[in-house]
Formats: sequence, C-alpha cells, structure tokens
Amino acid sequence: MIWLTWRQFRAQAATAVAALAGVVLVYALTGPGLARRYDTSGIATCHGRAECAALTVRFLDAVQSDELYPVLSVLGGALVYLAPAIIGAFWGAPLVTRELESGTYRLAWNQSVTRTRWLAVKVSLIGLAAMVVVGLLSLVLTLWSRPIDRVGGFPLATGQLDRFSLVIFGARDIAPLGYTAFAFTLGVAVGVLVRRTLPAMAVTLAGFAVVMLAWPSLVRPHLFPPVSITAPVAASLTTGVVTHNGEITVPANNLPGAWIISNQTITRTGQVFVLPDVRACATGTQRQCNAWFATQQLRRHLVYQPASRYWAFQWYETAIFLAIALALAGFSVWWIKRSRA
Repeated sequence: MIWLTWRQFRAQAATAVAALAGVVLVYALTGPGLARRYDTSGIATCHGRAECAALTVRFLDAVQSDELYPVLSVLGGALVYLAPAIIGAFWGAPLVTRELESGTYRLAWNQSVTRTRWLAVKVSLIGLAAMVVVGLLSLVLTLWSRPIDRVGGFPLATGQLDRFSLVIFGARDIAPLGYTAFAFTLGVAVGVLVRRTLPAMAVTLAGFAVVMLAWPSLVRPHLFPPVSITAPVAASLTTGVVTHNGEITVPANNLPGAWIISNQTITRTGQVFVLPDVRACATGTQRQCNAWFATQQLRRHLVYQPASRYWAFQWYETAIFLAIALALAGFSVWWIKRSRA
C-alpha cells in the first residue's frame, strides 16, 4: 500500500521538491547579504533608545532601497500562507475524489487491503509530506527574515519584534504545520463528502480561507486569558495618539513585544475619554493644554497578551489545528468505511 501511494503521489512530490528547492536557492543566495547589512549596521551593539532608533531607520532605509529584499519578504510570507491552501485543494481534495471518479478504488478494495488501511496510509503519508514541505518553507523564511524581524519589520520600524502580528505569527515557527495538516485533511473530508474533484477543491479553498480569516480575531485572542491593567497616565497631545473620533491612545512603550488587544484612555468614572473642544488646547499654549490634561485624572486601561506567551500561543494553536486534522481524518476513514461507493 505504501508503494502504491508513492507511485500515485510521485508527480506531486517531484513538483513540490522542485518548487521548494527553487525557493531555498533564492533565499540562500540573498540571505547572507541581508545578514551582513544587519551586522554592519551597529544595531546589535547600540546604546540608548535614540541611537538605536536612528540606526534602525538607517538600516531599514538601506534595505528597502534595494527592492529585492522587500519583495522577497512579502513573497515569502505569502508563500507560507498560500502553501497550506494549495495543498488542501490540490493534494487533499483529489485524494479520494479522483479515485472515485476514475473507479481505481475498486482495484484496491478488491485486494487484501481494507478501506480503512487504504485511506489511512494515503492520509498519513501524504499529510506528513505536506507538513514537511511547509515546515521547511517556514524555516527558510524564519531564518532569512531574522535581521528584519529583529528591528520590527518593514511596516513597524519600532526596534521591537511584533511576533504576534498577522504578518509574522502565521508564517513563522511551527504554526504553519498545524495549518497544513488542517487544510490537507479538510480537503480529504470535503472530497469524501462531495465526491467530485473540482467542487471539492473549491469548497476546500473557501472553507480554509474562512477559517484563516476569522481565527486571528475571533479565536486566537481568547486562547489564553489576557492581562488587564489600569494605571494613571499623564496624557497630552504630544504623548498620546488622537484617533478619528477624538479618543486619545497613549502608546504602551513599556510592554515591548506584547500583543496589545485593547488600549484605552479612560476618565475617573471609567468612561472612554474623548477629547472635548476646550480653549486651553484649541487656542492656548502647549503648556496650558498639558496643564488642563493633568486636571482630568486620566487612566490607561490596557488589555494585552505578554510577549512571553508567544511560544505558548504557537504550541497551543498548532495543537488545536492538529487535533482538528486528526478528527477530520478520522471522519474521512469512518465515512469511506460505511459508504458503498
């Protein structure tokens, strides 16, 4: 059964290996140059926030002036995000439907191989191969992006690594392994239900996209209870960020790398502070405006996930998707076993 699975899968395997080799070659050739730029930038040995910030801006400007690095950074993240979806649609969905449409399943089921073993071997071997491919792709991107990640990345340039951001979290470390297992087994499960290749591929892509779009905002923030703190804050128009509706947000610079879920400036009664139209700030001096702010007794209410929980989120989220993948694989085996095909 293993030999038969390999014979049926060797074309996809060869394509995946060739594509992965091409990606590895590109990043292996450009990675040392990016690392040298970081090593010679002086960021690793800088002292003081002002000096480090200036060196960070200079480093990012130099890297972005070479259009190759921003393109490879975006392209690498997109590849890691798209790879599970492609695997689910083109490896998972046709795994059973192709056999059912062509009738080749009869040859296997009329031998000594049971339906359970037939599907279990296919799902386990090809699923593991898919995880290896995406895992290596994620590893290559993680290693290549280290100099950029250390300074906060192209969109941030804060000198702090925001590993919880959507751009980084789902494309680094072990999380892509869970997404790949889920996408592949989702395709298999949809295939055994739909029994037509093209509709199964379309449903798999749509289902995976919905889950991946909804998960970061609806599920991930609640995997661990967030930390909530309320403390007095000396807000002013120079230290706060005024939002479009008049709310003032004071940056949480004392929580490097934390995932800020909510950051609100509130009044002494607990209401969200909205900047009123006061003469001290509208027509007065900066000192008069700051003095008026001091009389408001404002507080900052922060809800966040500490930076130290990054790996806990990675492991927990990966475990959840692996558990869902096992459930989908078990469902597929059960459905094939009970169906009359």
